[in-house]
Amino acid sequence: MRKYKIFVSLLALLAFMSVGMVLTACSGHDDDPIAEVIVQPQDDNNTGTEEDNGGDADDGDHEDEPGTDEEPGNEEPAKAYFTGEVNYPKYPLLKNLNFVYPSKGPKGEPVMLSGTITMSHDMTPEKKAQGFILYNHYTVCRADECPSKGKLDMQNIIYLTAPRRNFITVSADYYGFGETADQMQAYCIASANARASIDALLAAKQLLAEKGYTWGDVLLNVGYSQGGQTAIGVLKMVTEEYPDLHFTRTLAGGGPYDLEETYRQYLADGSAKLPSAVVSILMAYNEYFQLGIPDDSMFQGPTLDHLDDWWLSKQYSSTEIDRLMGSGDITQFIASPLCDLDSEVSRRMMEALAAESLCRGWTPRRDEDIFLLHHNADDISPSVNTQHLYEFLKAQGVEHVELQMADFLSLGISEHISGAVAFLTIVGEWIRYKYEIQN
Repeated sequence: MRKYKIFVSLLALLAFMSVGMVLTACSGHDDDPIAEVIVQPQDDNNTGTEEDNGGDADDGDHEDEPGTDEEPGNEEPAKAYFTGEVNYPKYPLLKNLNFVYPSKGPKGEPVMLSGTITMSHDMTPEKKAQGFILYNHYTVCRADECPSKGKLDMQNIIYLTAPRRNFITVSADYYGFGETADQMQAYCIASANARASIDALLAAKQLLAEKGYTWGDVLLNVGYSQGGQTAIGVLKMVTEEYPDLHFTRTLAGGGPYDLEETYRQYLADGSAKLPSAVVSILMAYNEYFQLGIPDDSMFQGPTLDHLDDWWLSKQYSSTEIDRLMGSGDITQFIASPLCDLDSEVSRRMMEALAAESLCRGWTPRRDEDIFLLHHNADDISPSVNTQHLYEFLKAQGVEHVELQMADFLSLGISEHISGAVAFLTIVGEWIRYKYEIQN
């Protein structure tokens, strides 16, 4: 009973204090430009010279920056480097170290990606951190909505609900944002975003160790919505490729783990609460799975006419794009070949979506500790996603999978957002209960 009362009180408090942040996080509501103070990193080994959030600063010395070797054909392997320490007045409890690191793009090509390391404002190398939180971010569309540009709502909420636990959070921008903002985002392609997150974590650990930071062995893997899908994608990739990397716990909420089934439900319902996201998924899968489907076989109406300026320009949030689209009626923006599941176009798209399913086709470690949450009435990512994932994990013999599916306290706007508040509250309370305050 006591834990239930704590949960209810925290949920009410969090809803009151941070509903604005959660709305921005999960539905792309407009946000004022974030003021920031940028400080060059105090690191003798720093090889970056551009301030990720403050323009193209250039001191004329690029000798150690990746890709600038003097002799062609004799390039050294690309290395991670800090681009600056950033402090946002909107988040006074946090400080951020932005960085760039080598990874792979959605087609397997070598790329440099970006991300941010978030920690308490008073964290120093002299303080041993509790451990790491790998935070996988939610849906964003606008170029300035990624973590390295200051979109730190969920990181801030985690710190508010788990004060002075001294965790270090690592957040990748994903392909298509930050360092690769000129490219189409790999939206809801779990394998691509998982790769970006894992490589960010490994690079962050290396860079922080070089600056003298130390930490305990706690490693949490956290995400909601697209971030929930990425968190499970991270678990899959770690299982298959990183035998020495183990997460203390994975906490994932509201994710589209079975996009094939999700798309079927959208077609059956005839509408989408977040139509901009549907378009983003179809564009990304067509591009990065090289399906070669013409735009006019996927989209129609104003959506077809504005793919470049509404989506690819990255000038608009998802809420702004939804407003421009004018309707969530599937038949108003999806072309008939994709509405017909028997068509050749739909078959190719559905095969691509199925290839990224996290509810089949891999063998998770049995000793994983996984927490899953989904709002029963989620109006953006249907709850069948988590039900399918849970059934798959249990069938694979995973020993500890905790599932919470319920009609959580409604905020009256979107049940996907209500689920986000419940998820953040429960994650925060679990961290408070599990890990002691550190001075």
